[in-house]
Amino acid sequence: MTTDTTGTAARDGESRRAGTADSPFVRACRREPAPHTPVWFMRQAGRSLPEYREIRANVPMLESCRRPELVAEITLQPVRRHGVDAAILFSDIVVPVAAAGVDLDIVPGTGPVVAEPVRTAADVDRIRPITRDDVSYVDEAVRLLVAELGDTPLIGFAGAPFTLASYLVEGGPSRTHAKTKALMYGDPDLWHALCARLSEVTLSFLRVQVDAGVSAVQLFDSWAGALSEADYRRYVLPHSTHVLAGLADAGVPRIHFGVGTAELLAAMGEAGADVVGVDWRTPLDVATHRIGPDKAVQGNLDPCVLLAPWPVVEAEVRRILDQGRVTPGHVFNLGHGVLPETDPDVLTRVVALVHELSARPVDQRS
Repeated sequence: MTTDTTGTAARDGESRRAGTADSPFVRACRREPAPHTPVWFMRQAGRSLPEYREIRANVPMLESCRRPELVAEITLQPVRRHGVDAAILFSDIVVPVAAAGVDLDIVPGTGPVVAEPVRTAADVDRIRPITRDDVSYVDEAVRLLVAELGDTPLIGFAGAPFTLASYLVEGGPSRTHAKTKALMYGDPDLWHALCARLSEVTLSFLRVQVDAGVSAVQLFDSWAGALSEADYRRYVLPHSTHVLAGLADAGVPRIHFGVGTAELLAAMGEAGADVVGVDWRTPLDVATHRIGPDKAVQGNLDPCVLLAPWPVVEAEVRRILDQGRVTPGHVFNLGHGVLPETDPDVLTRVVALVHELSARPVDQRS
C-alpha cells in the first residue's frame, strides 16, 4: 500500500461522510431499514444528459477526469436533475492504470486503447504502484463533491483486476477476450502476476477515494461474465478478494458488479462485498438465493426498457421492486449503464416512482 490509510487522511474521510451514514442508500447497503428503496443509475453522469454533452465538448475523456472542478460538476448534474439517492464519481476505470504508467488513451467511439499491450513479465513490471499524489485530482474532486453533496452519499469506484487486465492484454475492448484467455490459460504465472499488480493499483486508487470521503465504493468487473465459474474462481476471485478485503476496515459499503454474471453470483458474493450488483438477466429473488442472505443486492432494470413507452417502464419498475422486497437489502439501479439515447426525463420519473412505491411508514422500515 502506498497511501496513508490509518492516520489523518482516514480520520478526515470518516468525518466528511458522517452525515451520509443514515441515508437511505447507505442503510440499504447495510441491510438496515430505510424510508424508501434508494435509487441511482450506473452512468447517470454521462451522455444521456445535454448539460454533460455541452460541458464535455472538445475535452478529451482522460483530461476531463483530471480536472477536479469539471469532475465535480459532471458528478453533480444527475443529482440536481433526477434527485437520485447517491452520486457516483465521474471518472473512468483506466484512470489509475494510466497513473501507474501505462500508455493509453480513451478513443471516442472505441474506448480505452493501450499503446503496448501486456505480453511479458517486463510489461507487468512497468506497471508501477500509485500514490495519492499520482491521482491528486481524484482526491481533490472527491473533497469538493463531499462538501457540495451534504447528506447525499458519493460512491467511489474502480475497475476490478480482471477487467483491467483484459484491456491491457487485448490492447482495447474485445468481444471474445481471446488474447486475455490465451494468456490466462497459457501462462498462469504471468496472469496472476499481472492481476496481483493491478489489484494493488486498484486498492490504492479506492483508498484515496475513501480517505477523501466517499460513502461507498463499487468494484466494476464488467467483463467477468466471459468466464466460467471454475475459471473465475481460479483466475479472478483471489484478486478481487484482495481488493475488497483491503477495504474491510474502511467503514464504507463495498459493491461488486459485473455483466452477464448469473452463474458467477455466488462466487462474486464470496469476494467480500457487502452488496452484489445484478444485471437484468437474473431476477433479484433468484440472485438473492444464489448470493445468500448476508448480502444486499443492487439492480436491475434493463437499460433498454427506458426506451419503451412509460407504461412498460412503470410495469418493469414495479416488478423489480416486488422482487427486491424479498432481498435482505435492495438498491434500485439498472442492470448496466444508462444508454446515451435515454430520455433524461424518464430517469427522473423512475426515481420519483421508486420513491413513491417503496415509501414505508416508520414502523415498517425493514
